Amino acid sequence: MADSREPPPLFNDDKEDDNDDLFSSAVQSPVSEQTTTPEDQRSPEDPLTPPPPAASLTPEPHNPGTPPDLFESVAEGPVAVQGGSPKLSSVPLDLPAGGDGGEGKQQEVSLEEEGDEPDIFDTMSSPKLQLNQDTSEPPVPPSSILPPMGAPLTPPVVPITPTATPSLTPNITPAAPTPVTPVAVARSSPEQAEGDGGDEFIQITVSDPQKIGDGMSSYMAYKVTTKTNVSYFRKKHWSVMRRFSDFLGLHRKLVEKHLHSGRVIPPAPEKSAIGTTKIKLGSDKNADSGSLDFIERRRAALERYMNRTSTHPTLRADPDFREFVELDAELPRATQTSALSSAGVLRLLNRVGETVNKMTFKMDESDQWFEERTQQIESLDAQLRKLHASMERLVNYRRELALSTAAFAKATAVLSSVEEHSSLSRALHQLSESTERTQTIHHAQADADFYVLSENTKDYIQLISAVKDVFHERVKTFQTWQHAQITLAKKREAKAKAELAGRMDKVQQAQEEVTEWEGKVERSQEEFERISRAIKKEMEQFDVMRVKDFRDMVIKYLEDLMTSQQQIIKVWETFIPEAKAIS
Repeated sequence: MADSREPPPLFNDDKEDDNDDLFSSAVQSPVSEQTTTPEDQRSPEDPLTPPPPAASLTPEPHNPGTPPDLFESVAEGPVAVQGGSPKLSSVPLDLPAGGDGGEGKQQEVSLEEEGDEPDIFDTMSSPKLQLNQDTSEPPVPPSSILPPMGAPLTPPVVPITPTATPSLTPNITPAAPTPVTPVAVARSSPEQAEGDGGDEFIQITVSDPQKIGDGMSSYMAYKVTTKTNVSYFRKKHWSVMRRFSDFLGLHRKLVEKHLHSGRVIPPAPEKSAIGTTKIKLGSDKNADSGSLDFIERRRAALERYMNRTSTHPTLRADPDFREFVELDAELPRATQTSALSSAGVLRLLNRVGETVNKMTFKMDESDQWFEERTQQIESLDAQLRKLHASMERLVNYRRELALSTAAFAKATAVLSSVEEHSSLSRALHQLSESTERTQTIHHAQADADFYVLSENTKDYIQLISAVKDVFHERVKTFQTWQHAQITLAKKREAKAKAELAGRMDKVQQAQEEVTEWEGKVERSQEEFERISRAIKKEMEQFDVMRVKDFRDMVIKYLEDLMTSQQQIIKVWETFIPEAKAIS
């Protein structure tokens, strides 16, 4: 240790408590990291820096057994304030001879945070520094070191905000965090979305079937009402009149334009020659229940067909579809829609030919996705057909139950009329009326089962057939590609033979044919890849729509079933007092 004159102590304390607050003094500064001369460290404007000592500074010897301290500084000498902010470090200091540790004992002061200890100055905190104190000299009065009360400290001491780990970088004040204001997301109701045009929707209703004309030249017309917020439609709500052949003509146009592109076209209702003939020959006044049931069944099928077609973004934007729903005039007569016409016979023959082609040609599938989806479609078709058969039996059972209930009601009514006992006769009459009400409920439930379960399942069987048609269209595109490749190979072979034979007049023609078929092969390959991508996208939409439709179908069926059961319970609860009143 150098025998230089020690700087005066800042505080007249013989001992320092180890548990004192490390940030208890607002005027003390940490030891400089650099070993510089006191003249370089002292600022002439700094009232806190005492005069430099005469002796030179001698660093403490380093102990080889301990790791070097990166922030090690001299234990003696004045304290320098660099940059206006304190630096935190651990300083090895010598305790005085009369201290607790004995002669020449060093004590390492670690500058850590202790937020629980009181500060001397409430306005700020600074690291505490313990220096070697010489008790032989009298302490310097604080008035000669500290500025007058109320005067600003120079240089200004930057307050240190206690954190988990003290920052060792000088002159860095952490930026204040930017306050985050929570934003409330406004959720619009379906009515607001409909009015503002947020989500596009289109809803089509087919209603009011009317018979126009007499005899075999008559036809059925339906009122098609459209409600939408799609921008390319001229109105938001309107109605037009369309005949059944117009629906079939629309479907034929959509198939011709979009099937080869890989689009799944929802199938239109089938045309029944027997049902149509009965309607044409019958009169509106004497229409039997079978004709009315046929008309209602067709109306519901047309409505489902139009809504499924309108949900497809490509199909509803088609000019023919827009003309069908928007044109408030009679459409041109759709031709080739009759089941018994020559066009109908040609369509039947084409279907037979495509069926034979499906059975004879087997495509070597290279895409595993199409192989798996083909098997899934076949399995789904088989299971839906079984489900539809069981639903048909359920509908027939409920209708038979309604008929049997009606017969039971008539029998009890006759019995009540011949019964002589007054209370029993009254109870039998009440039983007959209650049974008639339950017969009406059973009949309504049978209709609900038919239109909610059976008809929707039948529509999906036909929709699966449309999906198969799309898959077969891809197979036909593959056949075209393969045919182009085979023809190209033959053209190249013919060119090679002409070159070997030296017939140069044939070589030029063969080269042109080779170039032409190379273009056809390239276009066929691009078409095959394009239709494959389109089918994958269509199947994604088909799966989403199928899940939604079956979910809605099951929910609607259960709601109708629960409603009918509650109505039956109320009927019999009303009859129980009459039965108990029999005496």
